[in-house]
Amino acid sequence: MKKLRTRDAGRGRRALFAITSVAAAAVVLSGCGAGGAATSPSSDAKTLTVVVEGGGKAELQPVADLYKKETGTSVNLVELPYAGLYDRISSELKAGSPSFDVAAVDAIWLTAFAPGLAPIDDLFTDDVKSDLFGGLVTEAQSGDHFVGMPVWTNSEILFYRTDLFNDEKNKADFEAKYGYPLAAPTTWEQYKDAAEFFTRDTDGDGKVDLYGTDVKGAVETEWLATVSQAGEKQMVLDPATNEVTIDDAAHKEALDYYVSLLPYAPSGAAQLDWAGAQNLFYQGNLAMMRFWGHAYRQTPADSPIKDDIGVAPMIAGPGGIAGVPGAWYLSVPATGKNQDAAKKFIQFAYEHNDLSADTSLGLVARKSAFQSKDGVAGFENFPALVDTLEAPQSLPRPATANWQEIVDSVLTPMLQKAVEPGADTAKLLSDAKSQIESIVK
Repeated sequence: MKKLRTRDAGRGRRALFAITSVAAAAVVLSGCGAGGAATSPSSDAKTLTVVVEGGGKAELQPVADLYKKETGTSVNLVELPYAGLYDRISSELKAGSPSFDVAAVDAIWLTAFAPGLAPIDDLFTDDVKSDLFGGLVTEAQSGDHFVGMPVWTNSEILFYRTDLFNDEKNKADFEAKYGYPLAAPTTWEQYKDAAEFFTRDTDGDGKVDLYGTDVKGAVETEWLATVSQAGEKQMVLDPATNEVTIDDAAHKEALDYYVSLLPYAPSGAAQLDWAGAQNLFYQGNLAMMRFWGHAYRQTPADSPIKDDIGVAPMIAGPGGIAGVPGAWYLSVPATGKNQDAAKKFIQFAYEHNDLSADTSLGLVARKSAFQSKDGVAGFENFPALVDTLEAPQSLPRPATANWQEIVDSVLTPMLQKAVEPGADTAKLLSDAKSQIESIVK
């Protein structure tokens, strides 16, 4: 089975480092804090260098090509692996002499890099902000300034097998057992019912070979979405005060629901990550999965269910529908030599954001760019993404420079313990609180 490349704004399994030194270097070199520049920014650069990660080059290539055609300015897209991109941005901001004019920045890096980035407040007009999802507008800000323009965004949505959900016998059996019609689930309760119903032995050998869902213990983002679905407004901690909230009632309710799906999921949840879950679904072993929306357009041609995949908005808990936005932003280094030209390219990329829809990744950031594909075959995932991203509870991850360390050293290990038999979720959350407090103190 062909493995698809998974994009997740929260992946990267590495702690952010040198945050303090990046901030200090930026202040010293700028002379006036974030946004100042040691050199006079130029507006007539004939070549711009943009550092990007993985599929980001494909996303931006049509924009770069059109920019060259319309302005005469070449845009050199330098593609780096995830860790390499972080390292390059971090080290060059720290040194104060960036070799790039624009950086594609993962959402979880923005807070750490913000002191070394130039404000782009003038790009965020009322019209611009109204065409972006609220979570992205919030996430793009650090302190009193906007430091990144969303270039594409993602969220988990619901994937389900239409061959199973549309089967007449399944419909009759499900309604007889649960008392309501079988359909793509919209709530926690419906999702659990469907997961239970479809967990079965399909070939009569006495072994379960179809599971209703998966449970991912090796990644944190899906559980965080569940936390927001529970109605939590301060996911894990309040970045303004560093008050840690992870042991409150909503986090406990979310973790209890998350692990309640284990009987309807394959074994080995503690090690299951995005790639593993994705391949289980495309091999036909799962009836449903909650997964990043981009995967709909990247279904492998050799998947036995490639023509039987439906999509719907992310499920809702007591607090409503919620996903975690997985956005990337275009940012300008505060000590860059071509700041004006860089900002012009970022504005152009925003204005032509719809060009990215037809790329291999097929993601955009503007509401209008999503809506431009209404009714177009192959973009059935877009309405589900829009409904999820527009939900009030689809909140960005906490804007703290310690976020990746919290994920790597606390959240993922906690989840891996939570999905083991007999786990005490209350104690795990209490221990996690103490660990996070020691990180952010």
